[in-house]
Amino acid sequence: MSGRGSGASIRGQVMLRLDPQALGELVAGRRVAMVSGTNGKTTTTHFLAAAVRQALGPDTGRLVHNADGANLHGGIASALGEAPHADLAILETDERVVADLVRLGRPEVLVLLNFSRDQLDRNHEIKGLGRSWREALATAGHDGPVVVANAAEPLIVWAVGTAREVVWVDTAATWTQDAALCPQCGAPLLREQPEQAADGTHTAGGHWRCSRCDLAQPTATYRVVGDTIVLPDASVVTPALNVPGGFNVSNAACALAAADLLGIDPETALAGMRTVSAPAGRFGTATISGSRARLLLAKNPAGWAEALPLATSGTVVLAIDSAAADGRDVSWLWDVEYEQLAGRSVVATGPRAADLAVRLTYAGVEHRTVPDLAEALRDHPEPVDVVATYTPFQRLRKLGGL
Repeated sequence: MSGRGSGASIRGQVMLRLDPQALGELVAGRRVAMVSGTNGKTTTTHFLAAAVRQALGPDTGRLVHNADGANLHGGIASALGEAPHADLAILETDERVVADLVRLGRPEVLVLLNFSRDQLDRNHEIKGLGRSWREALATAGHDGPVVVANAAEPLIVWAVGTAREVVWVDTAATWTQDAALCPQCGAPLLREQPEQAADGTHTAGGHWRCSRCDLAQPTATYRVVGDTIVLPDASVVTPALNVPGGFNVSNAACALAAADLLGIDPETALAGMRTVSAPAGRFGTATISGSRARLLLAKNPAGWAEALPLATSGTVVLAIDSAAADGRDVSWLWDVEYEQLAGRSVVATGPRAADLAVRLTYAGVEHRTVPDLAEALRDHPEPVDVVATYTPFQRLRKLGGL
């Protein structure tokens, strides 16, 4: 009614204030698959939900999915409350909520994607989050979920060391700046050089191992190789997704592994995933202030490293804020390689546009600073790519009707 959002989070917050046990009651008795990680969880959850819908056919009333990305306790309770009779729940879950849902919901499948610095004022040390996952899986024991885990992420590998069963996915990840030390013993990690194709693109990630203890990258049954996915039977599929970026091939590989655990064959699962084009507005295109804009979400250095190469328009708009949902600490700006935008037309916008402008100046990137989002998108003659943190991204979605 206030026009401040979808109402999903506040509805769940009120519900949990009235009945603190509501989340446990709402999740009980359902088959639950959860997806978590710092980056990619919204898109991966959409992939998995689409695969389930494809398998269910017209009987989609059996499925509940927090499609708007409200992934804290209140948002999940809200989604479950809207579909009390759905027996299948595909839930995007914030990293800090995973342990609680493992305890309350006894999920059948848990997909764990990655760990990187995010919202530094709230998640000071990502190993603390990994430890909470490890302890929750240990406590769940034989009643715990089968975990689909990213073998390329050392902290993920350590965190799932107590799980009853793990399906490993080699996502060929190339972001390593948040994993220099072994999470088990603290010694430096050693990495092989990533494999490269003739055009210089990575076809496989560089495997890692600890220089001191026995922690090392596990052998994966699902592997991302370029724009293809190698399945456990050694067959190769090309996802042919309707969302861009090699990282989404990795997200699809994790969703395929989870779909298989839910009894969905790869052909059916991929047919569903190909229906996903703008999950919760990501990669969506809209007209804003007279300009045609494609919206890319980037919340942290790892996300920006993936998003910036996708911003291929002549003019690129970068939108930054530091509200609670973005993380109030914006020091991460200095870990993003904005230097790659040199020679392009760049507009810095959002409430923290001045901070971004300083970073762009040091990067040698010519830019204009236009703090107002709507004004920054005013009347560009050619389509523009907009890369935004969470809060301006949501406002841009609203301005564009996405």
